[in-house]
Amino acid sequence: MQVNKDWLAPCGLYCGVCGILAAHRDNNQKFKERLAGVYNLAPDQIHCAGCLSNEVFEYCKVCPIKACTAAKGYDGCRQCGDFPCEAINNFPMPVGKKVILRAVPFWREHGTEKWVEHEEARYLCPSCGNKLFRGAKRCNQCKEPVDVDG
Repeated sequence: MQVNKDWLAPCGLYCGVCGILAAHRDNNQKFKERLAGVYNLAPDQIHCAGCLSNEVFEYCKVCPIKACTAAKGYDGCRQCGDFPCEAINNFPMPVGKKVILRAVPFWREHGTEKWVEHEEARYLCPSCGNKLFRGAKRCNQCKEPVDVDG
């Protein structure tokens, strides 16, 4: 498996299953408009090529978790003995916090390649196999309800 290093967000929110990245990559204007409403941004501000890329989403540019890991010389929270810390406990999006608390221990225990494989496999619709994004409540292909974040 080829791991895209730009998608290895220090917080444990794997970018390969991020709706912002998917909407940008696929140039999905309808999805960008929906996400813009969630983040109170204009649709043209919904763009990202990954947390560690040169094209980072607006909110991720000022992420305290990313700043903390960089200041400590870590690649991510999985290397920190203080996990979960105040920055994680105060994460502003409940789904994101839930995923971080699940993903970081798995990443720490199994390593990057297994973590990426696990996240990629987790975000497939159990009914039809369609690729999902973090936070999805329903498959956009078969319309079945999904709960893959926990």
